[in-house]
Amino acid sequence: MQIFCAMGASKLLMFVVTSKFTVANGMAAEVRQAFLQRPHLVDGAPGFVRIEVWNAHEQRDEFFLVTYWADEGSFQHWHRNHRHASHAGIPKGLKLVPGSAQVRFFDQFCD
Repeated sequence: MQIFCAMGASKLLMFVVTSKFTVANGMAAEVRQAFLQRPHLVDGAPGFVRIEVWNAHEQRDEFFLVTYWADEGSFQHWHRNHRHASHAGIPKGLKLVPGSAQVRFFDQFCD
């Protein structure tokens, strides 16, 4: 689907998924290291564009994972069929703050 931004430039719509979570047991450094060493299993998934991992300055135990997809169908297919394998690198013993995990879905329509 093509749409137009304010300056008239045509952009392709992307589907964006954000996941937010807060580490409860002081393992933020291990989580950061796990993302740095991730096995890149999602990288070859059809429709996958890129992944970003953010760490909040004011709360170092809070993480945001942002994935960009060509379309929602590509994400849903990966989520149904391959998501569990990509979580194999989660540090052993990791605990999250109860209720802190949130997943949100966005349509990118302009940048």
